[in-house]
Amino acid sequence: MTTRLYYHDTYLRAFDATIVERADDGRRLYLDQSAFYPTSGGQPHDRGTLGGVDVIDVVDEDDRVAHVLASPYKGKAHVQGVIDWARRLDYAQQHTGQHLLSGVFEVLFDWPTVSVHFGDALCTIELGASSMSAAQVMRVEEFANQLVSENRAVTVTFEDAAAVAPRLRRPSSREGTLRVVTIADHDTSACGGTHLRATGEIGLILLRRVEKIRDNVRVEFLCGARAVRRARADYDALSGIAAQLSAGLDEAAPLVQARVDEARSLAAANRKLAEEVAGYRARAQWESTAAGLDGIRRLRGAEGMTADEMRAWTAACAALPTTVAAGAVRASRTIAFGVSADLDANAGALFKAALQEVGGRGGGSPRTAQGTVPDDAHVDAVVAALLQLPFGTQRT
Repeated sequence: MTTRLYYHDTYLRAFDATIVERADDGRRLYLDQSAFYPTSGGQPHDRGTLGGVDVIDVVDEDDRVAHVLASPYKGKAHVQGVIDWARRLDYAQQHTGQHLLSGVFEVLFDWPTVSVHFGDALCTIELGASSMSAAQVMRVEEFANQLVSENRAVTVTFEDAAAVAPRLRRPSSREGTLRVVTIADHDTSACGGTHLRATGEIGLILLRRVEKIRDNVRVEFLCGARAVRRARADYDALSGIAAQLSAGLDEAAPLVQARVDEARSLAAANRKLAEEVAGYRARAQWESTAAGLDGIRRLRGAEGMTADEMRAWTAACAALPTTVAAGAVRASRTIAFGVSADLDANAGALFKAALQEVGGRGGGSPRTAQGTVPDDAHVDAVVAALLQLPFGTQRT
């Protein structure tokens, strides 16, 4: 059994221990005691060194803790462990901040915490809530940072599960003795993670993206130095946008929205013009192309069209009588195909069959279809094959 020193002292940066077992040729060590936190409860493992060798993973194996090393340790049984303090402090800030936030969500809105995740870049809390407004985000953030400024004590106790159950924010399925983390007059939770002595050590708490996930809401949050770095990065990004717009920071958001609305309007107008141009192009090509012996005009798309232009041209051709059209955008190996409504043919089905023969992918409707081929050599071959397809009797 491994005595877990981090249970009692989050701030322990170095410790001495005895190796009780070596595995994987000395790459996996088991100690009589350890301050290394193993991955569990959504919190990643500590890093550091054992006997000067980097610890790259720490695994919880019930009553034992396995320390996975970057290279074999061949030294003596007595070894010194050194914790990567910057990483330990960072995760202690995130984890203590999560307890504080989960308590705030319960107090303000009666939203239970469903799950948590702590990552190297960001952390999340999944809540039993149907939605979360911007006003609610601000209210939670303000209340949480108020609790930080009050520097409330964070204590760790070991208590009987049945006795402490009424005080726990979230019921525990464990029996016997529980490790209990309490933020004074705010939150009490059963938890084996690393935590700080007081809320003031959490530092700034910053809430970011809120997203719907299944029937719940997931909230991104950052604490301490992470929150400061993220706020600085966000400020720098916003300053860059404002500079490009020759505007102040407070003016940037409405100006960006105005530009976005303008771009959407122009894009819609451009699409309409492109469709009109495609229609004129298709009609001109149709009129200058003689029908075959079967009465069908077979049109091939001109070189140089973009994918959008080719798609619009194909649709315009399919709107003309007794017409088959095919073209390609060579840069992306994209092929478009269209068949008039008065022909007894399904463009999507014919197109899919032609692509499957060369390993391409695509499909479409009875009138138009689009897809890609895996090789440049297949482009012309597929376009030619589509234009040479025999068609049965025309619809009446």
